[in-house]
Amino acid sequence: MAEPPGEPGGGRGRGPAEPGGGGGPQPRGRRRLEALLNRSLRIRMSDGRTLVGAFLCTDRDANVILGSAQEFLKASDSFPGSEPRVLGLAMVPGHHIVSIEVERDGAGPPYP
Repeated sequence: MAEPPGEPGGGRGRGPAEPGGGGGPQPRGRRRLEALLNRSLRIRMSDGRTLVGAFLCTDRDANVILGSAQEFLKASDSFPGSEPRVLGLAMVPGHHIVSIEVERDGAGPPYP
């Protein structure tokens, strides 16, 4: 029996590609996102900040949740290479994201 709208896991337009939705192949975009889970991402924001952290999840509005996130301020003349600020768990609003890069595994310091 299907769950009524508003209940956890039901009624939000989920199709057969969702878990428990009847099987079938998963969309290519979803497979690509799942491959990025727990990978280190570098997200540049519209205000010049850069966040580096483990990709935990996203939503249909392109908001991103990073775990163990660090914030790097845009380098300026007064602060040429400031220390990162540890944020921990961070939510990045999708409308502030300028670019997202996947960090290479085992590649030295996270961000100079």
